Amino acid sequence: MSNEATPAGRLVLLGACADDNSSMLRGAAGAPPLIRAALFSGSSNLTSETGICLDGHPRMADRGDVGGEGAAAFVAIQNAVAEVAAAGDMPLVLGGDHAVTYPIVRALARCHGPLEILHFDAHPDLYDELDGNRFSHACPFARIMEEGFAKRLVQVGIRTLNAHQREQARRFGVEIHEMRSFDLASFEPDPSAPAYLSFDMDALDPAFAPGVSHFEPGGLSVRDVLTIVHRVRTPLVGADIVEYNPRRDVTGVTAMVAAKLVKEIGAVMLRNTPE
Repeated sequence: MSNEATPAGRLVLLGACADDNSSMLRGAAGAPPLIRAALFSGSSNLTSETGICLDGHPRMADRGDVGGEGAAAFVAIQNAVAEVAAAGDMPLVLGGDHAVTYPIVRALARCHGPLEILHFDAHPDLYDELDGNRFSHACPFARIMEEGFAKRLVQVGIRTLNAHQREQARRFGVEIHEMRSFDLASFEPDPSAPAYLSFDMDALDPAFAPGVSHFEPGGLSVRDVLTIVHRVRTPLVGADIVEYNPRRDVTGVTAMVAAKLVKEIGAVMLRNTPE
């Protein structure tokens, strides 16, 4: 793929190599190159279940990786996403920990206006602060909501909702679909434009994706996720796949799951946005 002469409406891969806001384990900063390697490994082809093939697709580009430590990482990520959005393109960002979603959404909201966000995760990531850090990977959606970058936040896969985050959800009007009562058959994602999808790899049960920092049993299956993603019909102005930690991915299976998500989410982004 080439990022030269990228016309409007392309899907642009971007790596966000940052994990210094992780609360327990680091390692997610090294994920983007490994997700790309799995995607292009030849282990599988690049045709998604929608029928769209990403291999040589004329509306695909790769912006490469940005990142770093501390505030400089957020600035680099925000600036890169802003450049993609200003060109009329759709960033599909490979994290990095979930803290990177804050600068991504900030850039996109400044371009498109407040977003409607579909968020897959084991954790609501609504802490006001964690361990004294207001920009922890446990806090991005608190920052996004309080700064008005999202007009609606729908969360799927949640199974760690404590009292503080439940109160934060009430405060911000977050729509939470907890795993204990989640009904896949009746769930219809219906974000209105501009829409954004944020996928934390630990939304999946660790049986399907063990290469994450926080194991939370009782999660979604890969097929559950694909069913929901394929139901999304709203054009997406961007998406992220975060919290893959290669240091815990002994067999590489989680990299392949992340690559599958790139293929399917990317295909839906292309399908839903007319050329």
